[in-house]
Amino acid sequence: MVVTIFRSRLRPGVEAEYGPLAERMFALAASLPGFVASKDYVADDGERVAVIEFASDAAHAAWRDHPEHRRVQQLGRERFYAAYRLQVCHVAKERVFP
Repeated sequence: MVVTIFRSRLRPGVEAEYGPLAERMFALAASLPGFVASKDYVADDGERVAVIEFASDAAHAAWRDHPEHRRVQQLGRERFYAAYRLQVCHVAKERVFP
């Protein structure tokens, strides 16, 4: 499994425009083969964290390289994000309860 952790901070005043695009990107990711799950969190200090899981490197690469996602990534750098940090991780071990 491949897990992407995307931490970001938005520029002031972009939330109304950013929200629908973020929803569209979630719907797009969820429609791709190999998508497992996604969760988004917003901290009290405004930091956003998205955790996105894909079943394989190939499934993750299909998401990363999807043309619509690429366009929105560029838009994010140009207009929406004040800062971000992206980490792509491979799960070495997993335990699930119950």
